Amino acid sequence: MTRSTRQRERETETESRDQEGVRGCPECNSNNLVKDADRGELICDDCGLVVEEENIDPGPEWRAFNHSERQKKSRVGAPTTQTMHDKGLTTTIDWKDKDAYGRSISSKKRSQMHRLRKWQERIRTKDAGERNLQFALSEIDRMASALGVPRSVREVASVIYRRALSGDLIRGRSIEGVATSCLYAACRKEGIPRSLEEISEVSRVKRKEIGRTYRYISQELGLEMEPVDPKKYVPRFCSELDLSEGVQSKANEIIETTAEKGLLSGKSPTGYAAAAIYAASLLCNEKKTQREVADVAQVTEVTIRNRYQEQIEAMGIHN
Repeated sequence: MTRSTRQRERETETESRDQEGVRGCPECNSNNLVKDADRGELICDDCGLVVEEENIDPGPEWRAFNHSERQKKSRVGAPTTQTMHDKGLTTTIDWKDKDAYGRSISSKKRSQMHRLRKWQERIRTKDAGERNLQFALSEIDRMASALGVPRSVREVASVIYRRALSGDLIRGRSIEGVATSCLYAACRKEGIPRSLEEISEVSRVKRKEIGRTYRYISQELGLEMEPVDPKKYVPRFCSELDLSEGVQSKANEIIETTAEKGLLSGKSPTGYAAAAIYAASLLCNEKKTQREVADVAQVTEVTIRNRYQEQIEAMGIHN
């Protein structure tokens, strides 16, 4: 079999795999494929076979080494985003009163630009529905900034809110309540959990309403939410308590061991994580009081005491 024949067979097999949605090496069936951007090749990291070559580079043809260079050379605007009611596609008039060369404009032009900005803001929303959507998405953005969650969570929360709006789930409920519930759901979906207490602190609605609306929306939209893993709270709580990596590792070990014995079932993940951190701080000689841990985790001292007793008994530790 000639080299060209073998290459044609490999290309045919690769194309058939691509059509079936399977990306793998036709030689060793490995899925460990690596892109070489310099040569424009897709290479199998296990056997070294060049699966694809002369790939098209979708990036820009220019290079930039800092943000200002990137801004100057870019010929397109910002990408579309779900966090804005118009997805960021409308024209935005800059607030700086300067021309294209950076020179200040005259007072007559400034007043004209002020009027244009005002009308631009008015015509961006054509009806009450868009105004409500704009308000809801701005609320999600405000609360997400206060909670310090990444951009991806805001995008997911905006998508969930749009789904709730298209499903007519907001009728009879407050916009703030639905927006807060969507943000809470997005945090859980993206694996960056925030407790209802933390969410309610930055929201304008009460905790009870957030929980009720969240349950309704997740049920109606079919959001499959897994129970929150207490270990996801441990790094943040330990950081706020200024505890070492050893305490964090020990707390994770306590959670894993006790959860395998069924102690986690039906328990609050924040309280469970707080009790594990308290127990780990005692075992690692970095003692923190129950009040300090409870304030960070936003649970009561009674919850920590109860969970702590259960955990040390399950671990076979005598205090």
